[in-house]
This record gives sequence, structure tokens and C-alpha cells, in this order.
Amino acid sequence: MVIRVFVASSSSSVTIKKRQQEIMQFLEANKIEFEEVDITMLEDRRQWMYKNIPKDRLPAQGNPLPPQIFNEDIYCGDYDSFFESKESNSVFLFLQLKPRPTQKEL
Repeated sequence: MVIRVFVASSSSSVTIKKRQQEIMQFLEANKIEFEEVDITMLEDRRQWMYKNIPKDRLPAQGNPLPPQIFNEDIYCGDYDSFFESKESNSVFLFLQLKPRPTQKEL
């Protein structure tokens, strides 16, 4: 399963850029396979992202902002959800991945 991170490469928001970078650095550091999907280049990717976020997870106003995270076609969440899972040490659960064995289990 590949994690897909929907990003906006041409965003003028420093916050969005930092959040996107933080997620991808975390995935790289933990050797989690992921695909970066740029929604600024192709309208069909942006529309796919909008369409596949569950209605109860959409913002009250406007469109959802990147980064948005999917495991293949299954929606995981946005940056805030990712950050909460990171703080509670439950990122693998958030990403719907099997946890890796710890050193003690090896």
C-alpha cells in the first residue's frame, strides 16, 4: 500500500509548505513508501482529492487545503489529524499501516 500525500507545489502559504514538508520528512525518515501528488498541476487530481474526502471531514467553508493524506484510495486525514497521531504515537494506525516490530520483538 502506498501513502499518497496531496500537496500544492505552488502555494504561497508558508504554513501549507511547512506542513507538507513535515509530513514528507516524517514518511522518509520512517521509510514509509509514499507518493507526492501535486494538485496544482492537474485539475483531475484536485477534483479526485475533493471528491474522496468524506463529507463529515470537509471544512465548513471552502475546499479542503493540502496536505491531505490517503492510503491508496482510503482517506486518512489532513495535517491536524496527522500531527495528533504523531503526538500520540499512533501514526501507523492513522495511516492504516501495520505497525513495525520494535527492537524487543525482533
